[in-house]
Parts: sequence; C-alpha cells; structure tokens
Amino acid sequence: MSALPLLFTIAAYAYLEPALLAEGDFERGDIERRTFPDGERYLRLATDARGRDVVLLGGTPTDLDWLEVYDLGCAIFRAGARSLALLMPYFGYSTMERAVVPGEVVTAHTRARLVSAIPPCAGGTRVILFDLHTDGVAFYFGDAHVTQHIYGAPVVSEAIRERMGDRPYVLGATDAGRAKWVESLARGLGVTPAFVYKRRHATSGELTITGINADVRGKEVVVYDDMIRTGSSLLQAGRAYLDNGATAVHAIASHLVLPAGALDRIRAAGVFASITGTDSHPGSRQLAGEAADPPAVVSIAPLLLGALFPLRATLP
Repeated sequence: MSALPLLFTIAAYAYLEPALLAEGDFERGDIERRTFPDGERYLRLATDARGRDVVLLGGTPTDLDWLEVYDLGCAIFRAGARSLALLMPYFGYSTMERAVVPGEVVTAHTRARLVSAIPPCAGGTRVILFDLHTDGVAFYFGDAHVTQHIYGAPVVSEAIRERMGDRPYVLGATDAGRAKWVESLARGLGVTPAFVYKRRHATSGELTITGINADVRGKEVVVYDDMIRTGSSLLQAGRAYLDNGATAVHAIASHLVLPAGALDRIRAAGVFASITGTDSHPGSRQLAGEAADPPAVVSIAPLLLGALFPLRATLP
C-alpha cells in the first residue's frame, strides 16, 4: 500500500488537479462516473481508499458540485479511509451567510451542515477553506470536523506586485465593506488604501457613490474584491476612481466567478486596464488560456498544499 496521500477530485475541479499533483506528493485516485438516462448520476471510487490518508479536492460553485462533494466524502468514509481532508477552494453561497428578511434561508449555514453530515474518519476529517466572503462561515461546520480558513493575501499580494512593478499605485476597495481587507493588503504592500462611499436610496434601494476617501489623482488604482461575479460593484468603483483622476484602474479578485457573459460585459465597459485573479473557481478558465505577462490567473495550489502539510511548508 502506498504511503502517499490519495487525491480524489470532483469533476468541476479537474482543471486544478494537475497543479496539486505537480506541487505535491500524491497518488491520484480514479473515480468512475456516468449518467443514467433519467439524469441520475453514478459515482464509484475506482481506487481503494481503505486505510489511506485521502484528500478530496472539491470546491462548490454549483448545487451539483455540493452533492458530489457530499457523495464522495461519504463514499471515502465508507471505504475505510484513515483520514480525510476536504480542500474547498471556493465555498458557494458564502454571501448568503445571514438572513436579511424573515424566512430567508441562510444557505451558507445549510451547506456547511451538509458537509458536516459526512461521517468523520477515524483519523480525523478536516475542511480547508480559501478566502471566505465572511470569516464566520468557518464556524458553521459541525464540531466533528476541524475547519481551517486560509487567506489568499500571499498570492494576491504577489500578483499585484508583478502587475504593478515599480509604478506607484493606490490599492482600492469596491466599498467600505471591503475596507478592512484592503487596508490589511495595502499595509503589506506598502501602499495607500482607498475606498468609495456609497448611499442606498430609501425607496429604490439603488446604491450610488458619494465620494472616495483618498487622493488618486495622477495615480493608478488596483481595485480588490473577494469575488467577481457580474462585476457591477467593481465597475461602479472603477469608474469612481477614474472620475476622481486615476490614470488607470486594474481589477484583482480572489475568486473569478464570472458567470456567462460577465467577462465580456466588464471588458466592453472599457474601465479596467487588466483583470487578475486566482484559479480557485472554474470561471477562472476564461482568463487562464490568454497570453498575458504577467499571467492573469495565479495558482493557489502552493497555499492549499501549505495548509495540508504545514510542517513541510516550513522546511527549507
């Protein structure tokens, strides 16, 4: 029996698996998949997991991905794995972490309970999460699983350094809600943070920008957000920085979600000189194939491996 950890991957994250295999020492686990005529799925662990330390790479961009993580996690336990580490580069529904109106489903909580229902292996079960929208989501999981929230600041900061080089710039937030994150990143980068002030109309609920807190005249601005979905708030902030004298604005995010049509719409707006992010979400594949220097997509594989094997990360 191999002493190497066994790596299984859900279908949606097959693109990230080669980076993990290249960076770390794993045995790749095979999964048999097929779909029945009525749409039901068949899954089978084609590699024996009994007595093994198993890693399941499974972010959750869609509801089907959630079910595959749950189904495979349960199968790994039933197969007799010694331990299980769930690598979740993207936690879906992280923005639904609280109820705003009565009766609203706190989906981040219910999905965390679903993962917590995977029986814990004898050697323990860990859940490793990357750049959550809200830190508190990590505490929604049951106590039978050890959760760890790793931050993308190292890879995001390095991507910004490569993008901007020696040019002076300001690190901007999309709104005051992201100000704390941007201030922390800006301190590490040694640059000035900025954010925009917004006001919500009492009747329509529409958000309008009322000002920004820093002088960006004659400077480039890198706008950070935790995720890019439709890009509406990002574009609104980018335009505000340009309107206040910025010479160019760049966008960077931890999660490039980019649902259908979003990237084209953002580019068509002509606001951002560049868009950069990590490979935490399958949506990043829309940018990964493009020739760019520096690359538009940076890998979080080293960070994930550092969380999996913390002692190895400290060795020379």
